[in-house]
Amino acid sequence: MTDDLLRIHGDTQVAPGEVDFAVNVHGDRPPEWLAARLQARILDLAAYPTAADDLRARRAAARRHGTDAARVLPLAGSAEGFHLLAEHAARRGLRAAVVHPSFTEPEVELRRAGVPVTRVELPEPYTFDPALVPEAADLVVVGNPTNPTSVLHPREALASLCRPGRVTVVDEAFCDVVDDEEGVSLAGADLPGLVVLRSVTKTWALAGLRAGYAVGDPAVLADLAAHRVHWPLGTLQLEAVAACCSDEAAGHLARIRDRLATDRVEMCGLLEGAGIAIAVPPAAPFVLVKTPVGIDPGGFRGRLRSYGYATRRCDTFPGLDPAHVRLAVRDPETVRGLVAAWQRVVGEAHERPSR
Repeated sequence: MTDDLLRIHGDTQVAPGEVDFAVNVHGDRPPEWLAARLQARILDLAAYPTAADDLRARRAAARRHGTDAARVLPLAGSAEGFHLLAEHAARRGLRAAVVHPSFTEPEVELRRAGVPVTRVELPEPYTFDPALVPEAADLVVVGNPTNPTSVLHPREALASLCRPGRVTVVDEAFCDVVDDEEGVSLAGADLPGLVVLRSVTKTWALAGLRAGYAVGDPAVLADLAAHRVHWPLGTLQLEAVAACCSDEAAGHLARIRDRLATDRVEMCGLLEGAGIAIAVPPAAPFVLVKTPVGIDPGGFRGRLRSYGYATRRCDTFPGLDPAHVRLAVRDPETVRGLVAAWQRVVGEAHERPSR
């Protein structure tokens, strides 16, 4: 699989005016209280971001995960974290293992930096087995919950990867909205070489701001920070991290989590009721499904788009094939529209040979 395919992301699968099942961002705008906090800092933009802004973001994230500020590094989105970790691995001559199917940007960054990469492809139902990871791997990357399979791995299985001399990277971009975040997240755990990457853009509709943070081994984070440009994050990015880790955010997050859980259950019922195959039971705000057997998957997705519905192709993820499609969790009314379009395309495909 080429780097061009690995670099395809959900935002490239949606055109203006299409109903978006391809991008895993919750909502179409930040909540009012969050927008107000960011707007309140607009007049501060004439000045450079300050050390106090950075410390406030670190402390907020540290409180959220029960750790200290030295174990937090604010980031310009998880993507910056993958870039910094790839550079870290290259400087130290580390050998990487990336668990697939999963978000592809980590492998792209590692290969760009010249780091040797071994793919660990999990067979369906994509359950993580630590024994599959090569013992020689000095850096391991795994998602939890995993994008695009929506599989949630046991905390203990991922923790078992950590050891002195190895960097274990857990991508928890969607972990804030799983049913038992505290029971599955490794953020805040005191384990050697652990780096957990967190996003604040998915749940809070801030994808255009590029904000997130790493929490983990302070020695690794200090090395990442030492090789960044000056002022790596702007004032609004730092404010977003602090705001999304605040007590106000915690109360709102609980409501978002409950809404997504309810919508996911209803969505799965609607999909299954329409005969749409769900590949594995989902734990995240997206569902991995399969296009109908005997119908060209690419053509099928194209026909869905002709009816105004954008989905995420999954043949760009190592370990998945063209029949796999990722669907973001949406409200029942929106899902019913997708189901109707899906059934229409199936009906057209079945009629075509008889013409």
